Amino acid sequence: MLLSKSQALDLFNSDDLIGIGMEADAVRRSLHPEGVVTYIIDRNINYTNYCTEYCTFCAFYRPLKGPKAKEGYILDFETIYDKIRETVELGGTGVLMQGGLHPDLKIDWHVQMLSGIKQRFPQVHLHCYSASEIIAIAEYSEMSIRDTIARLRDAGLDSIPGGGAEILDDEVRHRIARLKCLTNDWLNVHRTAHELGMRTTATMMFGVGENYEHRINHLQELYNLQEETGGFTAFIPWSFQPANTALGGRKWEEATSVEYLKVLAISRLFLSNFLNVQSSWVTQGLKVCQMGLRFGGNDVGSVMLEENVVRAAGVTNCTTEEELRRIIRDAGFRPAQRDTLYRQYFLN
Repeated sequence: MLLSKSQALDLFNSDDLIGIGMEADAVRRSLHPEGVVTYIIDRNINYTNYCTEYCTFCAFYRPLKGPKAKEGYILDFETIYDKIRETVELGGTGVLMQGGLHPDLKIDWHVQMLSGIKQRFPQVHLHCYSASEIIAIAEYSEMSIRDTIARLRDAGLDSIPGGGAEILDDEVRHRIARLKCLTNDWLNVHRTAHELGMRTTATMMFGVGENYEHRINHLQELYNLQEETGGFTAFIPWSFQPANTALGGRKWEEATSVEYLKVLAISRLFLSNFLNVQSSWVTQGLKVCQMGLRFGGNDVGSVMLEENVVRAAGVTNCTTEEELRRIIRDAGFRPAQRDTLYRQYFLN
């Protein structure tokens, strides 16, 4: 680890944004000396927006009962197959699939969905389910976490995204998502997946009223688990988008681009055992994403043929493969398409 917790706190309190960015850029260069920045072509598919956790930061979910329930949906398998077929036709190599928590969607439903996808599209990498979803599927199906992940894996699940981490500090989690899994629950899902031979990603959603110590606790938890298992492929931070959310209704000030770049750079410095750190355009836009490539980021994420969750919070940034390649080149790097596990496909 390049930073101690006290050193990280000093950096969060520092006004020297450029200096912090230069330090993070040096770490990025040491890990990726070839000067390549990667991206992926994939699609986010949300199989349902029904959810029982009622997180205050989420504008996407719909309750199972009440007036808003009529706005809820569960995608049928044919619709999901059509979306994946279109993704493949557009050059996509993977699908990131997540949804809300619905008690009727037990393990058999998910196994049927995954196996149906793999039968039709064996080449597509299935990067699916947040830790909260895994825990809910296990509870609804009266199974252990390990057996649940193993059954999903055997049905076609290839890796697990880092969604649902928010801030890995229970003081914050209780305040913004009282019904959501706790820090150790989230870590246990990823630890178990790693033990079963699966790779996962790690995320952080910041700007929800947490303090710097909470953010550092989050990074420390991820660092420790990566030291234990080595199972994380990448870290992806993004800022809370307050529009249309209950939490944002409390006169919320959105995290600035400066704050985003500082979080990105400190994350790159702290998580020295993570090979990849992603600079995101989804919440910050293309210009800040491009700047993030000089603040420790070595990946710009996905062209994202479909995205619904952040869009529900009023953010409508979009891009194309050509545009991502352009901002990578203009930042002084060579663009390369990758797959979900950060293996490069094309470099030109």
